[in-house]
Amino acid sequence: MKDLSRWAGVVARVTLDRGRRIVIALALAWLPIVSTTHAAGEPQPFAAFLQSLWPEAQALGVSRAGFDRELKGLTPDLKLPDLVLPGRTRETSGGQAEFTKTPLEYLNVGYLDKLAEQGRRLKVQHVDALGRIERALGVDRHIVLAIWGRETAYGNYKLPHDALQVLATQAYLGRRKDMFRKEFLYGLKMLDDKVVSRPAFKSSWAGAVGLTQFLPSEYYTLAYDLNGDGRKDIWNSVTDALASAANQLKQKGWVEGQPWGFEVRLPAGPSCLYEGIPNTRKTLDWVKLGVVRVGGRAIPKELEATDAFILTPGGAYGPAFLVFENFMVLKRYNFADLYAVFVGQLADRMAGGPGFEASWTTPKMLTTRELEEIQERLKAKGLPIEKIDGKAGMNTRNLIGQYQKSSKLAVDCWPSETVLRHVRGGVAGGAAP
Repeated sequence: MKDLSRWAGVVARVTLDRGRRIVIALALAWLPIVSTTHAAGEPQPFAAFLQSLWPEAQALGVSRAGFDRELKGLTPDLKLPDLVLPGRTRETSGGQAEFTKTPLEYLNVGYLDKLAEQGRRLKVQHVDALGRIERALGVDRHIVLAIWGRETAYGNYKLPHDALQVLATQAYLGRRKDMFRKEFLYGLKMLDDKVVSRPAFKSSWAGAVGLTQFLPSEYYTLAYDLNGDGRKDIWNSVTDALASAANQLKQKGWVEGQPWGFEVRLPAGPSCLYEGIPNTRKTLDWVKLGVVRVGGRAIPKELEATDAFILTPGGAYGPAFLVFENFMVLKRYNFADLYAVFVGQLADRMAGGPGFEASWTTPKMLTTRELEEIQERLKAKGLPIEKIDGKAGMNTRNLIGQYQKSSKLAVDCWPSETVLRHVRGGVAGGAAP
């Protein structure tokens, strides 16, 4: 505890009636802004941490004058989610809506319909640019518009944070320090290169910037100048922002002409067990197993030989989807099942497609720590959990279903309080069906 002597504190002496005096020590909750720890174990103040990044910034081409200017007066923002702070648990540290909201909350039908209506108007307004994007980059116009709608509500949502402060804070105190260290350095480079001014350099809590939400390093590799003015302006040029999003999808593997997926009805039984990449089959094989596209719509013949897998984002409590490679490309833009479904559904609705046939009735989400505990206990029982991350992704949902089946529980593939109590009871898990 010798480091306590370096932490800031305030001592107030209060005089009470009868002349008695007491000393009240007020420990400050923001102690981490004063010091964190080197690998060698010595405390390192925030300003010293930032200064230590100068060699890396210099290697990226940042000038010393620009480096000093942007670091002057820079302090961490301890209100950001996903920080590692004393007294802040995983449950109180916030995080991505894709992992903290239920599918019913995240895939809000009213909001999807509202964005679809706006998107149809914007499709007409930007018809020339969208046509050029499709010809140059091969990405469907509705998908590009849907990303803009999801990320910043077509520019109506104003990003609230100072991007450099966010990136510096996450690099210093976040759970993904190495990633944000890199992004902070590229943020400095953007400012030094005069790509964007500091007042306009606003971001989400996770440091993404622009109309379609780019990380700073992505700007340098994926931003696209479609309007031909010599600048890649993802803040003020809708044309450049949409083309940049399309270019990112293209570079991440977008398959031209392929759908992201569509809603299906699955065969009777615990069908959520079909979910996941390990169960990938040819589309025609899914049809032979009894998978049917909803709405009486046929599965296109050209997709019959295409690899596809089943997605059930709400376990047994919501729609099922047959998804293709472009679903995974959307996840590479933002690595969350619900994000990819939202963008795909919004694009479909803009193009005149239907909404969900099955309803979402997902029960409440467990806390992040409770989800981590389920993952830890399932892994200890021999099930191949990929990550202990407190997120109900497809791997976790499928393995919960396997555990429920082998334990003779009702199979719904959802991380519930019932599952948590059962895994705590020491009942052995079983092999995959």
